Amino acid sequence: MVSSNPKDMASSSTSTSPLMKLAGVIIAVVAAVMVTLLITRPVETASSFTPLSGLMTLKTMAAESMSYGDAIASPQPTFIEFYADWCTTCQGMSTTIADLHQQYGDHINFVMLDIDDPQWAAQVADYGASGVPQFTLLDGYHSEVKTWVGKVPKPILANVFDQLLG
Repeated sequence: MVSSNPKDMASSSTSTSPLMKLAGVIIAVVAAVMVTLLITRPVETASSFTPLSGLMTLKTMAAESMSYGDAIASPQPTFIEFYADWCTTCQGMSTTIADLHQQYGDHINFVMLDIDDPQWAAQVADYGASGVPQFTLLDGYHSEVKTWVGKVPKPILANVFDQLLG
């Protein structure tokens, strides 16, 4: 039976008050721990890209890419990337280009030309590289098949590569 006496109700609420306070403290602590975990946990992405990792990938690819002279002497199609170290889009595209090189490197020459390096001034002019990144795909006869400027999705590049290789 529930009492309707105000004195009984007051004593009842004060007897549960410490429990309510404890529950409130527990909820606050759990919420604080969850917020801390969400804020401090590392964010994982599919590629775990950072500007530094993009720059390092770009530099590694440039060091390992085929020389322009060897590519032009080859009967294989050639994919030329005009890039700059300071270009954040170039850095962001580096993992995409590395993946494509892994997939198509046996059939397509991958060349990287730094537009800030004076030795490539003639090629920059010949291919009209006025922005970076610029990607120029040449067929086996070194005729231009397609040129892209800026960020290009991997499926678009792969589709053109597949069509060229037939």
